[in-house]
Amino acid sequence: MSLSPFEVGSAGLVADEEQSLDALDAGRTIEGRSPLRLALARLRSDRIAWLAAGMIILMVLLALCAPLISAVTGHSPYNPDLVNGTNSFGQPYGPGQAGFVLGTDNVGRDILVRVAYGARISLLVGILATLLATVGGTILGLVSGYYGGWIDAVLARMMDAVLSFPYVLAAIVLAAVFGGSLPLTIGVIAFFSWAAIGRIVRGQTLSQKEKEYVEAARSIGAGSFRIMFVDILPNLIAPVIVLGTLLVPVAIVFEATLDYLGVGVGPPTPTWGNMLADDQGSAGFGAWWFWVFPSVALLITTLGFNLLGDSVRDALDPRTERLFANRRKKVVVGAEPNPLSRADSKRLGGGTEAP
Repeated sequence: MSLSPFEVGSAGLVADEEQSLDALDAGRTIEGRSPLRLALARLRSDRIAWLAAGMIILMVLLALCAPLISAVTGHSPYNPDLVNGTNSFGQPYGPGQAGFVLGTDNVGRDILVRVAYGARISLLVGILATLLATVGGTILGLVSGYYGGWIDAVLARMMDAVLSFPYVLAAIVLAAVFGGSLPLTIGVIAFFSWAAIGRIVRGQTLSQKEKEYVEAARSIGAGSFRIMFVDILPNLIAPVIVLGTLLVPVAIVFEATLDYLGVGVGPPTPTWGNMLADDQGSAGFGAWWFWVFPSVALLITTLGFNLLGDSVRDALDPRTERLFANRRKKVVVGAEPNPLSRADSKRLGGGTEAP
């Protein structure tokens, strides 16, 4: 079966029209949008970003509802309860026994309540330490890259020293001198995290300060402070946001490590790290729930922030626009086929041979 010249020409016109519509849609996607709006649009179409956001929201809700969970269950996260939290043989209850959803530890404390309160500590340390490290690293990286000379040499060697120093040893020494506490844990994590961001910002600043817009700002009399924080810094927001997002899970694991070693937030304050450390004394009970539930909470939190960081990195990268456009096109085609293409295919399929 062959098509008539009229039908072949109609098919070509339909194909050209579809290509024009696709190009118009792609142009509308970009036209009149700021980089932030483009990034948000890409994130909304990213299923991994939605999954990561769901994980993070779940842990945030758990942390916010910790006092409510403690009040509803009537179980304190701090005080041992050997009378109600252990059986007649002095062993802890397992999950679902005696009204304890996730069981109890070796001194009768509710695991669910302690996991919820541990989420408060982990999220607070992770977000606050990351915020301090991001602000400090960005400022010092900007100063180092912009001024150069001996200032750059001193700050760059400081970054190298911080990145090469054994942070666990420093935390142990500081805890031995000042005692483990929440402010000390946040300070140690922020101090050993700023250099990673500072090095990236320094390299980007060295590149940006040679651009034409910086020379134009200098030519109209702009000062160094304005050029750094008004002209150069907005062009560094994307990598800083990505690094900050990926630094949160690192800080959370850092905090859990310090607590596990006994040099972070000390008992009776519940944290996921010292809950895992308490599991070492529960081998005689065979209480697997001592370490499973804190580990799952730590895994969900770190995995959520890591996945979100990867999605934010892809959303802020202009080179991934074609990937997101193809993804949106597949969703639209799968949800609602093009009626013009369907009608045209039916008409062309019913054609007859030309004489």
